[in-house]
Amino acid sequence: MQTDEKKWICRRCGVPLVKKKTLFNYMERNFSEDLPCCPKCGKVFISPELCNGRMAEVEQMLEDK
Repeated sequence: MQTDEKKWICRRCGVPLVKKKTLFNYMERNFSEDLPCCPKCGKVFISPELCNGRMAEVEQMLEDK
């Protein structure tokens, strides 16, 4: 993680999240993003900025096709 990024902790496991390539599938299209993920339980954190930014743009682009 970059030094200016927040250090997220998994609420369930109590361990720091680590960046992991995460695959997404939407409307039969795949894309990936390196996201904070719990190394114990595998839960992925998707920030509001990512959800409302890049993911929303990809969703709109795919729906417009």
